[in-house]
Formats: sequence, C-alpha cells, structure tokens
Amino acid sequence: MDQDLQLMKLLTETQGPPGFEERIYRVFQQEMTPYADDVIKDNLGSIVAKVGQQGPKIMMIGHLDEVGFMVSRITDHGFLRLKPLGGWWGHVMLSQRVHVLTSKGDLIGIIGSKPPHALSIEERKEVVKIEHMFVDIGAGSREEAEEMGVQVGDPITTICPFEVMGNPKHLLSRTWDNRAGCYVAIKVLQRLKAEQDALPNQVFAGASVQEEVGLRGAGTLTHKVNPDIGFALDVGVAGDTPGMKEKDSNTKLGDGPLIGFLDRSMIPHRPLRDFVVDIAKSNDIPYQIEIMEGGGTDAGRIHTTLEGVPSLVVSVPSRYIHSHVSVVHRDDLDHAVELLVQVAKQLDATAVEKIKGL
Repeated sequence: MDQDLQLMKLLTETQGPPGFEERIYRVFQQEMTPYADDVIKDNLGSIVAKVGQQGPKIMMIGHLDEVGFMVSRITDHGFLRLKPLGGWWGHVMLSQRVHVLTSKGDLIGIIGSKPPHALSIEERKEVVKIEHMFVDIGAGSREEAEEMGVQVGDPITTICPFEVMGNPKHLLSRTWDNRAGCYVAIKVLQRLKAEQDALPNQVFAGASVQEEVGLRGAGTLTHKVNPDIGFALDVGVAGDTPGMKEKDSNTKLGDGPLIGFLDRSMIPHRPLRDFVVDIAKSNDIPYQIEIMEGGGTDAGRIHTTLEGVPSLVVSVPSRYIHSHVSVVHRDDLDHAVELLVQVAKQLDATAVEKIKGL
C-alpha cells in the first residue's frame, strides 16, 4: 500500500462524528502541519493550514465529521436507544456493527430492531424508524451497560475497514463523506508547499467541524480566516448504479471531480464557477457538473458569512454515502487535487478582484 493509500486508510478509519471530532482532528492536524507556514484554529475545532505570505486569502475546506449517532437512553435490559447525528435512512442501518465510544474504551455493538418474524404484513412494508431501533452491546441490564462505561450522550460510529477493491482505482471506506475532502486538502497543501514560490496568494486549506448537522464550523472558520474566495471540498452522489436515472444524477466514478452548479444550500458565484471551469478545460483536467436538488455543503455557509464570500463546491462522486460504506475512484481524488492546485496558482489579486467585481 503506497503512502497516499496509507493516508486515506488513516483518515477514513479514524472516528469523528459531529461534535466528537477530537480523534480525527488530532490525526488531521498531525498530517497537515508539515506543509503549513502557520496553523489557524477556531474555537469549535475547525482547522486550516496556511501556505503563502501575501495576496488574496483563498480558503479550501473539507469537513472532519462523519454521520453517526448518540446514545439517547439505556433501557432496563441494557440496550441503547440512539439519535442520529446527520442524515440517516433506516434501510441502511439494521444489522450493522457499530462502535460505542465510551470513557472506558470502544465497545462493539449491533443495530437491531423488532425481528421481521414478529412484524405484521403492513409493518414489513415500512422502513423501520430509527426511534424503534437499538444497539445491542451484550449487556443484560442498565447497570451492566453503565459498568462497561456507557453513558447517555456517548457517540456511536460505523465500522468498515478501508479496502482497495478488485479494480484498484475503486476505494471502499466507511467515511468518504467527508474524509475525501480532508485528503484532498492535505494533498493540495503538500503540492503548494513544494511550489509556493509560484503562489500569488495565501491558501488556507483544512477542514471544518459539524458540517453534517448544519454547516456550523464553516461559519466560525470563515469568520476566523476572512477569506476572499471559498471552496468546499466534499463528495457528491454518483449516478452510475442500477436504478439511478439521468434526472437524479448522471455523474460517474472516474469521470472527474464534480463542480457544483446548484444544490439546496447555494447557487455558486458565477464568475468564480466559470473561472474554475476554464482552468479545468485549459489544463485538460476532466470534470463533471453537479446539479443537486437535495443536500448542501459548507459552501452554503461560507458564501453568506461576513459580507459574502464568492464560493464554489469541488467534490468527488461517491456511491452509498450516509451509510456504513462508500466507494470513490482514485483518479477523481487526484484530478480534484490537480484542479485546485492550478486554481490556486492563478487566483492572484487581479483575478480575485475581477471575480468579486462581477
């Protein structure tokens, strides 16, 4: 496994649900610091590394958090009720293994519900509601669960190892949403640090917290950095699996990073959008257009913060996001890095003023 794959494995296997990003924060800080002229943090846990000493401020951020759960109650018989942290669909949850992160260590658990044999015909037609699910950690009582270290408020995370699939360009992991953006941010920093003599600006690359529960860290981090231009680095929905229709998404793994033209949280700044598209074309970097009716990214918060920040989403297509497993294509990650590096090299003061001037 080469160094880049090892970095992907480290990022994707480290836990960090919304509000509990401490573990992935430490890993991310360690991996990005060697490429930083300075490290800047807000008070919630968002963090960026700065490269470059003068010129416009360009912020490029993924988000550290992953969808997960919180223990909301311990039953008399030792089962754990759970509340979602981020968007979940009941169909992808049942019979999946999880980790309960307690003060005494991580506990293995399984998400369960009333068995199908005990459901009525009508109940079997419905998606099981999350409030009817529970986590079985092998405890026989509330007291036994508490002795294991479980407390109400403990985070719960998914389990899935990083894997290289049969096609080695297809990479499987539990948390591509959004350790993909975190990986891209680190690789952009690595490239720009080596070529910073050609950098006409200051790039602040890193990651926010609590994106999955309301784009919260992006707002505080934007206040801290006060960027001229903002980029959200994320994943989008791949449309290349059975059952998907062109009206849903026509994006494919391996066809290039996604440039967001529309989502529920924003319409991108058109001059910035066109600037990035032109750079992709002039450098023969493949890209795809994403028009998404649902969902949003940190750019939805960045672009309305302070006096307004021209912003854009650059992401990679991913299959099966917001579940225990997801798949991306290595070429899309590489091309996202290349696109952002080329964009950074050309966002000088003249280009930024032209973009901001509409």
